[in-house]
Amino acid sequence: MRIVFMGTPQYSVPTLARLFASGHTIEAVFSQPDKPVGRKQVITAPPVKTFALEHGIPVFQPNTLRNGEAFEILNRINPDLIVVVAYGKILPSDILNIPKYGCINGHASLLPKLRGASPVQWAIVTGETETGVTVMQMDEGMDTGDILSSVRIVIEPEDTADSLFSKLSYLTADLIKKTVSDIERGNTHPEKQDNESATYAPIIKKEMAHIDFSKSSDSVVNAVRGYYPWPVAFCFAGDKRIKVIAARSVDACPGAFGEVLSNKEKFIVSCGESTAVEFITVQPEGGKVMSAADMLRGNPIEIGAVLH
Repeated sequence: MRIVFMGTPQYSVPTLARLFASGHTIEAVFSQPDKPVGRKQVITAPPVKTFALEHGIPVFQPNTLRNGEAFEILNRINPDLIVVVAYGKILPSDILNIPKYGCINGHASLLPKLRGASPVQWAIVTGETETGVTVMQMDEGMDTGDILSSVRIVIEPEDTADSLFSKLSYLTADLIKKTVSDIERGNTHPEKQDNESATYAPIIKKEMAHIDFSKSSDSVVNAVRGYYPWPVAFCFAGDKRIKVIAARSVDACPGAFGEVLSNKEKFIVSCGESTAVEFITVQPEGGKVMSAADMLRGNPIEIGAVLH
């Protein structure tokens, strides 16, 4: 099958690689423009572009899909199918209608749950115990198209957004490959989504990772897991920011929200609903990632102090 692939981050690469290795003709790749990365803001190509160039696939990086240029390129290519995985742009109707088999999208949730921009992080932050991948036939809505296939996966207690991204990226690759084969054989059975059951995963912003100690310790731990590796959960001791890399719920006598209950070998903080959380791995402001015990030895925080 003649395919145009649209994707940008590392999450998308396994699917592109699987399609490429499966003998499909990848006519072109569309990816977001190169962006500055890191402290030095070095202009860096997205991972999908890097893979495409290494394998001789033409790459296009339009700033918009709505000025006619992308339509002309795609209309000239005239692919059988457009496959979208974490591209980061909404496809307008004129592009959706170009391919013989339309456009399909691999979305990292069990639709209609967690439509939107950040389903992997939000599944963990909100305490979901399972998630998955859905391949849908794209329409003009945001993740509203008919479901072609899906697969479930358990969210393990130790999963972070980072580990779940990795797992789901390979599930997406497997499911897209299977679904493309089903499309070729005319063996798909589209199902309408139940819009009344839809939930949404918002765009993640840095301020969302500010720990709310009025919530239960389980909610705090979920936030720590869900916001890793970005933007990373954080709180303040006085005016000093502490990033929290890993944490767990523990049994402890409750105190005021954010009150430090233990500051020796264990860094335990009181949370809502008469619960407490132990910070295991942290990064103090201006410092490196370290154990909470090591941080407390160099930056002691008094018992009874209130984090915020």
